[in-house]
Amino acid sequence: MSHSLKHPKGNVLITDLSDNKKQIRIDSSAGVFVPIKSCETNYPLSLIQLILEVKGADYLCDEICRDIDPHYVQADLEYDLTAYFSPGELNNIRILDFGCGSGASSMILSRMFPDSEIVGVELDENYLQIARKRLEHYGYSNVVFFSSPSGNELPPNVGEFDLVIMSAVYEHLLPNERKTVMPLVWSVIKPGGHLFLNMTPHRWFPIEHHTTGLPLLNYLPKSLALPFARAFSNRIDNTEPWEMLLRRGIRGATEGEILNILETPEHQADLVEPNRDDIRDRIDLWFSQLNKERHSSLKGLLRGILKTIRELTGVILVPNLSLVIRKSASPVRRPTILQR
Repeated sequence: MSHSLKHPKGNVLITDLSDNKKQIRIDSSAGVFVPIKSCETNYPLSLIQLILEVKGADYLCDEICRDIDPHYVQADLEYDLTAYFSPGELNNIRILDFGCGSGASSMILSRMFPDSEIVGVELDENYLQIARKRLEHYGYSNVVFFSSPSGNELPPNVGEFDLVIMSAVYEHLLPNERKTVMPLVWSVIKPGGHLFLNMTPHRWFPIEHHTTGLPLLNYLPKSLALPFARAFSNRIDNTEPWEMLLRRGIRGATEGEILNILETPEHQADLVEPNRDDIRDRIDLWFSQLNKERHSSLKGLLRGILKTIRELTGVILVPNLSLVIRKSASPVRRPTILQR
């Protein structure tokens, strides 16, 4: 049996397969960028329709794959977390999935750490509808979702956490929001606990790969970056204002910016380096995830260049930030880290 659903950004064809699975194919409208055009899922039709309504036809399969594809969001979370934390270190703890969106990351965390409590917090009620419908579908008992009262507040009595995760979240905060939200998140981490951020694009990486896919855009001022993006990127609408592109994450972030916001007289913010096998820093972490079957010599050369840049400038210039920041257990003062 097949179902055809219409949407302004494309038509969706859903075909029933065996084992209660469904195949989804997107026939996008002209000029609409669709990151993933087909997928298979065992989601009920009602959940698929809800995702279509909230996320649109262009991001329907992308949103589904964020949860079910082991090579997508799950791969990044698993690989990065296991590079920083030893096996068992994240069991039987409280984890805050801040900015959990539609709940894909919370579902993954539930499967990764079934003995830990996962608390998803999200401002957008439409996204939370999807998250709760996902939870109903899976029936996980260690996940709960809360709505934020506002962009500057956490739900009341949410408690403290051993680990706060911001996966593909920080880049979507506007500059003034970062200065308000991050201290709030920092305040609910237990002394000795950790903040984990990943999938946030680096502000100064030569290719702005997150929002536009354009080279050198990161080095242009707003007055040039906006017309450049509108003229040459097929990922954005050429009428989108600059603030909307900032909301979509076009400017990314740097580790120095984040650390400067978090540092307080009460608790020091300490960067933790990955420590697994031959991975000793975040350049190694990035390099270890590359497909080395093609252009291995060139990629090895690039790794050496990035290591040299780090030695000369202190900047770790990888495409995406993957950071673990430890909250000191006792008050420590140190000089403010300059933004890079």
